[in-house]
Amino acid sequence: MNKDILTKTVSHLLLPSKGILAIDENLNTCNKRFEKLDIPATVEKRREYRELLITAPEIEKYISGYILFDETIRQNTKDNKSFISVLQSKGIEIGIKVDKGVEEFSPDSSEKITEGLDGLSDRLREYKNMGATFAKWRAIYNIGENIPSPKCIKANANIFAQYAHICQRQDIVPIIEPEILIDGDYTVEKCYEITAKNLDIIFSELQNADIFIPGIILKTNMIISGKEATVQASAEKVAEMTIKCLKEHVPNNIGGIVFLSGGQSDEKATLNLNAMHQIANLPWPLTFSYGRAIQNKALRSWAQNSKDTVIIQKLLLESAKINSLASVGKYQSK
Repeated sequence: MNKDILTKTVSHLLLPSKGILAIDENLNTCNKRFEKLDIPATVEKRREYRELLITAPEIEKYISGYILFDETIRQNTKDNKSFISVLQSKGIEIGIKVDKGVEEFSPDSSEKITEGLDGLSDRLREYKNMGATFAKWRAIYNIGENIPSPKCIKANANIFAQYAHICQRQDIVPIIEPEILIDGDYTVEKCYEITAKNLDIIFSELQNADIFIPGIILKTNMIISGKEATVQASAEKVAEMTIKCLKEHVPNNIGGIVFLSGGQSDEKATLNLNAMHQIANLPWPLTFSYGRAIQNKALRSWAQNSKDTVIIQKLLLESAKINSLASVGKYQSK
């Protein structure tokens, strides 16, 4: 493990007013989004769409890294330039989703555990040779009656530690993504309680495994109300509780923290991030790693007229720009 390489990559990913764009949807998720918009769910249409995202002019003003999927990292533009080379020419870091999705934690439980450790070292070696400098691993948790359970939280935390160890051994920055899903009617207070407990266990496992904490990035949910909750917390409340939770349950020496949008509306994800930067004395870099919240407008426009690349890429750039502004507390809602 070369700590200098890890911290240099982290610093570049978390440059002020920049964030990370996630275009790492697996085939099933991507195809479902296409089908909802009457877009053919084919390899070529996925390649065509992601080419628009990757080649968008001046996207590097607002985006420091792209998280790719295995299919995407191997693809080329229509004029046969590799997606990797295009991003590298813009000074954008290459990331790769390396987990293999979730499976049942136990036969009698609705909880999920993430798989993909088998063969991970070899896959990372290949991705590194292709140009990847960081990776992502996601675990998901529902809030419900007696869930998430301490056993499931502990099991996923242990897997996070193994994943991070394998990454750092190859000088690849691990993004650790524990996501509390937005589904349900839970209160913002309940979200705080579960997120705090989860983070405590995760960082305990990481430290027990001797993970280099300044060389990792936490990708986390905000502290929000479940989408079916009667009372929805305001942006100010979300910001206050999220920052409190992170300050109390994440080590100050972590490389940085990025947020997932997690099913929030595009505007809410931006407003909540902006409100957090109205709070002073944050001990770590704090920005975004959104997927849908940046892609949505561009994807809908592409579905309507795939030939109008100027408009499509302009919409992508606008979404990236407003979240860039929010990441330094300078976004003003229209």
